[in-house]
Amino acid sequence: MLQSKAQQLFTYTQYMNNLTPINHTYSLLDEQGSVSAIYRKQWAGIEGSPSTFLFSSAFPLQRIGAAAGITVMDDKFAVEHQTEINAYFAKSVRLSEKGYLAVSMDAGVRRYVASYSSVAPDDPMFLYSDVRETRPNLGFGVMYYSDNYYLGVSVPQFNLRSLGVASAEKNTYFRNHYYVQGAYLSGQQGDDFRVKPAFLFQATKGVPATADVSTTVYIKSILGIGANYRTNNEMAGILSVQVDGLRLGYAYQFGTANNNISQFTFATHEIMLTYSFGSRGNNSHKLL
Repeated sequence: MLQSKAQQLFTYTQYMNNLTPINHTYSLLDEQGSVSAIYRKQWAGIEGSPSTFLFSSAFPLQRIGAAAGITVMDDKFAVEHQTEINAYFAKSVRLSEKGYLAVSMDAGVRRYVASYSSVAPDDPMFLYSDVRETRPNLGFGVMYYSDNYYLGVSVPQFNLRSLGVASAEKNTYFRNHYYVQGAYLSGQQGDDFRVKPAFLFQATKGVPATADVSTTVYIKSILGIGANYRTNNEMAGILSVQVDGLRLGYAYQFGTANNNISQFTFATHEIMLTYSFGSRGNNSHKLL
């Protein structure tokens, strides 16, 4: 039987520029509101290789110190297809002059389809092997943030129970994903050069935990140049351009070990497009 990609952690390289799909409390750092779309094509050139589309929105509710929005994920890998839609609400409380503690909750639905019978339609072994499951999803996040840094913990995919079909032989397709994230932004708004180191730790039962570390240099708050390293022997170069409320980002990821399939394809591409509403003004979280 094919190994299920749905067991693995959904991830993307440019998390440092939009963390909302992973931790919805991050939406509170966006004082104007925004919509963002990410498309990731992994191992391009290989038929049936993974492709992921992520959409997120953030709408501030400033009168109550909150934010709300939706996130959408569509993930395909060979005969497997997973779709997830969630609505979230995030609220912060002020703890000090510049420090805030934020919490978020989300609820939605997850749909998983595995058309294994399409691999060999005439093979009786695959005849009744298809999986089609729809389950509710809950998630939560916690974050402490200030003008130039944040530290958070989140579980964006918390399943209410195991799937019936997928639970056979302990082969659970939907599992809880756990994340720890943080970032620091140097300098002040208006500086010609600002540096942002960031990290993302990911874990789930039955899958090796991974850690991402990245550093991005912003030039005049317009051009961003960065690099990312992931502990599963992958590296990436990141480039972003921001003009007024529009940001376009691109990441190119490649393997660093001979046993990594991306070492042979050199072709994992990721594009991010974000539009921010209104005038950002002197928003200190613009790059954070």
